[in-house]
Amino acid sequence: MADPLDNETAHTPVSNEPTEADAVEPASEEPSTPSGAGGEPADGVEDIDRPATPEAMATGWTAAVLEEVRDIGEASFGPPTPRASGVLETVHGPDDRVQITNTGAFPWCMHASLGITAADGSSWIGTGWFIGPHTLATAGHVVHIKNSGVAGRDGWVRSITVMPGRNGAQLPHGHVTSTSFRTVRGWTDSGDENYDYGAIIIPSDLGNQVGWFGFSVVSDADLLASTANISGYPGDKPAGTQWYDSHRVASVGPSKVHYDVDTFGGQSGSAVYRIVNGKRYGVAVHAYGGATTNSGTRISTSVFNNLQAWKA
Repeated sequence: MADPLDNETAHTPVSNEPTEADAVEPASEEPSTPSGAGGEPADGVEDIDRPATPEAMATGWTAAVLEEVRDIGEASFGPPTPRASGVLETVHGPDDRVQITNTGAFPWCMHASLGITAADGSSWIGTGWFIGPHTLATAGHVVHIKNSGVAGRDGWVRSITVMPGRNGAQLPHGHVTSTSFRTVRGWTDSGDENYDYGAIIIPSDLGNQVGWFGFSVVSDADLLASTANISGYPGDKPAGTQWYDSHRVASVGPSKVHYDVDTFGGQSGSAVYRIVNGKRYGVAVHAYGGATTNSGTRISTSVFNNLQAWKA
C-alpha cells in the first residue's frame, strides 16, 4: 500500500524523508541567471566590498512601517535567549555581516524578504530564495507554525508577501503575495528540525526576472571543504535590508549542515549556498542557531526530490 505521507494536497505536506544523502552520487539542479547578469565571483565566496556601506533607511513590507515585526522563528520557538538561542539564528563573537546595497542586481535579487501573515493575522518576517520561475525555498517554520501556544496561530500561514532584492523601502523587482505553500509531514506533524524546510509557490513567473539558485546533493567530504554563503534579511538590522556573511562549513550530519556564519532572526529560510565555477548552488536551508555554530536543513536526496517537484 502506498504511504499516505507521499500524497500531496493543497497546503499539505508531501512526504517524510529518509536520511540517505551520502548513499547516492551528488545531483544538482542548474541555476538560472536573468538576461544581462554578470560579475561572476571566484569560487567560494561572493565578491563584495568590505566594510559595509552605510545602512539604508528602512520600512516594512509594502506601505506599512514594521520595524518591530518579529522573526517568524519566534512564532514556533518563542523569543531567543541572549547571544545563543539554541533555536534561532545567532551572531558569534564579532559581527562579520556585510550590508548589501545593490540588492536589485544579480545575484542579490534572488534573495527575497518575506512579509508573513499568520493564521491569526499576526505579522512576521523571514527570508526565501528562488529555485525556479514560480518557486522559492524557505524553512518549514516560515510556512507552517508549530506549538505557538497562541489560539488560532498554529498551522499554515495565511499569506506571504515576497519582495525580491528588497532594500528597505525600495522594492526593485516589486512584490507578489502567495497563499500556496509546501512542506513535509516531518515538520507539520512532528515539528522535527531535521525536516524544517518548505516552499512558497507564487502566482507569477518573477523568478525569470531575478534568476534562481541551483541546488545540490553534496557528499560529506565536499561539504566540509566548502564555504557556506548566507544572505538574508535579519531583524536586528534596519528593516528590509539585506546582509551577507560566509565561513567554512564546520560539520555535517545526515540531515543538518553546521557553520559559523553570523545570522539573526529574520534570516530563517535563507539559502546556505556554495559557489562552484561561478554558479550558486543551495546545499541547505538556514533555520537554526547555537552557541558556537548555526545550522540549516541539509539538501539530502529526498529534500532534493521534493524541491524539484515543488519547482515543477
